[in-house]
Amino acid sequence: MAARPAGSGIRRVFANRNYRLYFTGNAVSLVGTWMQRTGVYALAWELTGSAFYLGLIATAEFLPSILLGPFAGAVADRLSRLGIIAAMQGLLCLQALTLGLLTVSGVTTPELLFLLTLLLGTATAVAQPARLSLVPSLVGRDDIPSAVAINSIGWNSARFIGPTLAGPMLAYLGPVSGAGWAFLCNTGTFAAFLVVLPMLRLSRPEHLHRERRSLVAEIGEGFRYIGRHAGVGPLILLLLSGALLVRPYVELLPAFADVVFERGAEGFAMLVAVNGMGALAGGLWLAQRGSQRGLAVIVFAGAAVHAAMVALFSVVGDFHVALAALATAGFAMLVMGVGAQSLIQMGTPSDMLGRVLSVYGLTFRAGPALGALTMGALADHIGLAWPVLGGACLCLAAIVLLLRRLRTVRAALEPDR
Repeated sequence: MAARPAGSGIRRVFANRNYRLYFTGNAVSLVGTWMQRTGVYALAWELTGSAFYLGLIATAEFLPSILLGPFAGAVADRLSRLGIIAAMQGLLCLQALTLGLLTVSGVTTPELLFLLTLLLGTATAVAQPARLSLVPSLVGRDDIPSAVAINSIGWNSARFIGPTLAGPMLAYLGPVSGAGWAFLCNTGTFAAFLVVLPMLRLSRPEHLHRERRSLVAEIGEGFRYIGRHAGVGPLILLLLSGALLVRPYVELLPAFADVVFERGAEGFAMLVAVNGMGALAGGLWLAQRGSQRGLAVIVFAGAAVHAAMVALFSVVGDFHVALAALATAGFAMLVMGVGAQSLIQMGTPSDMLGRVLSVYGLTFRAGPALGALTMGALADHIGLAWPVLGGACLCLAAIVLLLRRLRTVRAALEPDR
């Protein structure tokens, strides 16, 4: 193995040509993803004015992960992960183009928006385990924590940049036309990532060739591994509680911006952007840290702060205090999710990684969908604040119960502590 350059984890990771290429193409694509996501929720609110429909759109985006995630994880352990990513990226490009043309033409309906969002969710669900489990093929094992954190920096930079670009479109062109042009811009960013993928030259296999069984048997093997592992199982439960009970506030932000703060589309873009800025700061902090030591404590602390800040956001009436709460929530959510993913990546065998990370991805995609649908339905009847506050309080109670497993998580996943 070639000697790594001295310095921070960030410099070591970017010394790798494959990772530089992958990160650049993926970062551009993610900016478009967040432009489209901002446009989708603004358009959904404009078409229906219903918090329940916002939850329904979140369900369309995330529900396929429940149905397809475990199968996609097993497939990612069998086939070329780069090939899976490229195929799904092409499908996402076509989806964004179709949605953009329909919306600019003024013919998008709530039903069409739901169906096309469902297509996006399906392609993303298939690609996600391959994306997550590709990291060990791009960098060395010791650099996995920094690489995972840097990936999150790209994601959360896009959470800031995408809404910042989409916000003026929505404000000056209107929620419908502005959303349509945001979708068309996303088409170009997806195409850019498709150009980058064939340029990657992996120095080692993406997966291990092993004895093949049925997909169902391999999925069951993955769930048994998670259930029996002293570290991975509790982390998945911690992440699931946050995803189901706290994270759905993001899908309800258009309603908060309009009804609670009376700021409209620009206020919505600001709420999303500061949440992304906080997460970006969390990613930078974890990336320069470059070590798995102490990550379990950081994950549990991040989960608690995330829930507490969302509880504060749900009851505060001042827009600027709400922005500060969302920025802190973004930081905490990032360190919780990326810290947990780093520990799981380090502690899972390569031939099991796709299946385990499919369940990790399932918590972050399916949990918010189910939570947003429930909270949106409740919000239409009892207001926005109570469902979000109740979910955050329930999550804090779950964290207290899971704290008794912290010592076993550290022993299983932090062997060098």
